[in-house]
Amino acid sequence: MNIERVILSGGGTGGHIFPALAIANEIRNRYPSAEILFVGALGRMEMEKIPVAGYKIIGLPIIGFPRNFSLKMITFFMKLFKSVSLARKIVNDFKPQVVIGVGGYASGPLLWVAACERIPTIIQEQNSYAGITNKILGKKVNAICVAYNKMERFFPVDKIKFTGNPVRGNLVQNWPDTTEAFTYFGLNETDKVILITGGSLGARSINNAVLRNINLITKLDIQIIWQTGTLYYDKITEELKAIKSPNLQIHRFITRMDFAYQVADVVISRAGAGTISELCLLGKPSILVPSPNVAEDHQTKNALALVEKEAVVIIHDNEINEKLLPEAIELINDEIKRNKLSEQIKTMAKPNATKDIVSEVEKIMIHK
Repeated sequence: MNIERVILSGGGTGGHIFPALAIANEIRNRYPSAEILFVGALGRMEMEKIPVAGYKIIGLPIIGFPRNFSLKMITFFMKLFKSVSLARKIVNDFKPQVVIGVGGYASGPLLWVAACERIPTIIQEQNSYAGITNKILGKKVNAICVAYNKMERFFPVDKIKFTGNPVRGNLVQNWPDTTEAFTYFGLNETDKVILITGGSLGARSINNAVLRNINLITKLDIQIIWQTGTLYYDKITEELKAIKSPNLQIHRFITRMDFAYQVADVVISRAGAGTISELCLLGKPSILVPSPNVAEDHQTKNALALVEKEAVVIIHDNEINEKLLPEAIELINDEIKRNKLSEQIKTMAKPNATKDIVSEVEKIMIHK
């Protein structure tokens, strides 16, 4: 069967957007004439990132479910009702052959409508702990692609497909030359390097921990590449303008993450599903600091799934100031431990995840 019209829905963070784009690009690679429409949430990151990648997107007025009972509940249900109505119009006008949800606010209304109209539907659940929207949708969709074991806790076992999570294409293909990567950052290939990142927007607690340990950092014979994120860069560079530290590079955003991963001996990061999939693929010794500010504390659950395999070091947010830099220094100086972490995390890699997900899409279309 030829794929001609596809809707991908979801977003909110890069962790949802990058997998969605990877899936869209693989569909287009197999079916160059396919029409691909994205449906996102108004005001969220996808409304900017998806058009830049060359795809059309329509926004729904959906917002997240309020955690506490308040007047926001009324607003939520009004926007939900409007989003379902608009999702129905989008589905009826576009007439997709298949709808793929990648998580995020917008995927709920869109997949619900599509499933009710018996259009083939598939969820790509990135985390080890499913959110409430995907738990509800799991009963209605045709298939659920997952990246972790024990997902039968949340979904019908006969619908689960263990594919792994898609990662950015340049991490799978055309892996950069080592010399080129070190030159990009102005480093020597003999340098030991720690990469610190909280994602494109940044992570306040990670950034604060680095700032609190800045005097220790300036004395290290270790190079540190620090992506502060767009929200924190100006404030941090202002605070540190009087400190001259040749071993510390501060970046608002690192465009060439493939170069950054290539030079890094140790990575310090949040525990988003997409980031973890990249670290598994590349076999990077890592220290994960799960964000406590996400639904169902799913980043902690993601990280613990790797800790069970002795594949990462975990530091909780409330102990980050005291432990983060000492743990990182100890790890970068312990080659045996780094090698063990690298070997273990590689066992969890799924390098063909994107292709396998699109193959599952093809299967549900054939058997609809």
